[in-house]
Amino acid sequence: MRAHAEATETHSIPIALHPMNLHDLFAIPRRRTPEKPALRFRDDGRDVTLTYGDLFARADALAAGLAARGVVNGDHIAFFLGNRPEFVIAYLAVIRLGAAMVPINLAYRQREISHMLADAEPRLIVTERSQAAILDEMGVRDLILAEELEGCSADPAGFAFPAVDGGDLAMLLYTSGTTGKSKGAEITHDNVLATVTGLLAAWDWAAADSLLLALPLFHTHGLVVGLHCALAAGATVLLRRRFDAAEAASDLLAGMATLFFGVPTMYGRLVEELRSRGPGLGFSSIRLFCSGSAPLSAETFTAFRDLTGHEILERYGMTETGMNLSNLYAGARRPGTVGVPLPGVSIRIVDEELQVRGGNVFAGYWRAPEKTAASFVHDDLGRRWFKTGDLARQDPETGFVTLLGRRHELIITGGFNLYPREVEEVLVGFPGVREAAVVGRPHADWGEVPVAFLATDGPVEAAELIAFCKSQMAGFKVPREIRFVDFLPRNALGKVEKHKLPS
Repeated sequence: MRAHAEATETHSIPIALHPMNLHDLFAIPRRRTPEKPALRFRDDGRDVTLTYGDLFARADALAAGLAARGVVNGDHIAFFLGNRPEFVIAYLAVIRLGAAMVPINLAYRQREISHMLADAEPRLIVTERSQAAILDEMGVRDLILAEELEGCSADPAGFAFPAVDGGDLAMLLYTSGTTGKSKGAEITHDNVLATVTGLLAAWDWAAADSLLLALPLFHTHGLVVGLHCALAAGATVLLRRRFDAAEAASDLLAGMATLFFGVPTMYGRLVEELRSRGPGLGFSSIRLFCSGSAPLSAETFTAFRDLTGHEILERYGMTETGMNLSNLYAGARRPGTVGVPLPGVSIRIVDEELQVRGGNVFAGYWRAPEKTAASFVHDDLGRRWFKTGDLARQDPETGFVTLLGRRHELIITGGFNLYPREVEEVLVGFPGVREAAVVGRPHADWGEVPVAFLATDGPVEAAELIAFCKSQMAGFKVPREIRFVDFLPRNALGKVEKHKLPS
């Protein structure tokens, strides 16, 4: 038996399998409809249209240029730039080489950026002139400007693009942690493919679709749910630099789009804008309005339905998992719920906590094996479940899931995640502040906003403290209200009992 085994091994012939990756998915519409507009961009007098053929030709040329600069499979490339065609071109070039994109929130400042760069160690940073100053102040030199992207390209003819496996990283997405240090979630090509293919089926995407996309591409909502799904479907992306309620309303009323994705804050602004325009508004071209990244209030859901005749579809996802659940496209959309599991996603609720598994669930946290291990649990069959930290309940008859709150005190404001500990650490760094506790309070437009409770050693000027916070953190993390207290309530073990703070 031993000799036979050795002979078999000696004469076996390895079979080269072509791995599936995101580029392969996007190559389908590239080949099928090369002359169709993939991207239309309009901002401050700039009007750009790129066909599928144009878009991917430019991405291939940039990939060849990046390879000439030493970028290889496994490298990290940071992106610190806003919505613009060059963001899309550069991203497609990066994943073509098997490198991973590390997006940085444009609202971040030196303290936050420094941590991400030190942790991710990117080979290069893609930015734009309007953002380069802050990087220059930090001494960052390995920059590529979006305005000079073509100068970084090379002729891809004859260039041997590397094989990219589905298990290779496509993105390193940083999400705040309870320790105050953001963690990089390792998102593979397979993870993104699972989310995209699930959404293509669940929301009936088609090549005839056009998506009005004003969500930031540095966030998974705009990047994966918006851009990736549109490109995979062979649809057209109407990309905007930022969200403007008046502009968005005009575009939608003009019949330019079939889909619009936003966060609750954006829908609140749209409701105000549409009310100002009076009755008789027509939205016949739109087939789907979708909301995510924060809970959508029943009031906004109802007001929007009354104004437009459309019920907003609410879904639920996380940075670490992509999309998990969704209300039904061709079925019930229940306000206050996030629907049912998407294709390929399994869920369970253990001790009120929602846990998920599926191909969409991330590989782990970059350089944080202990945190990764603590974030997963195995069932009796050895299956691995990700602990979302969200408390939830599931209707036993309909299967619809309702989120009840965050187990780890996460505040979601305007669609962005904010962990109190990070803000508290900044607050106690201000002279005179002895203790700080930050909690989320409901807000009609932002979903939640941070409110800070402070115990001080003497007089502290709230205005000076707010100015200090703005210099240290992104604007959405700055407390909207400062309350001074004699002491913070604590339990016998010294832990602050935030539920005892005044409402």
